Amino acid sequence: MTIEEAAEQLKAMYHDPALGKAVSVHLYGIRHAREIDGMPLQEIAVRAGISKNYGTEIRKGINLARYVIEKRQPDSHSELGWQATI
Repeated sequence: MTIEEAAEQLKAMYHDPALGKAVSVHLYGIRHAREIDGMPLQEIAVRAGISKNYGTEIRKGINLARYVIEKRQPDSHSELGWQATI
């Protein structure tokens, strides 16, 4: 995955109305931990159009990834077609 692809995915999750802003950033880090670990997380955040400070929140998601199992529930209100519960 390129930095630009990572940023586009983060942007889509961040703007999904079914998720809270910080929750979406943590979930992004959890979901893409293996792919983005080692990438410049602040740069991904900036390219996604959000504050570089969210790089820290992405890192928190990456660190949680090994402890979390994501559950998906159908949600017609979400752009992505699902609602995540952790």
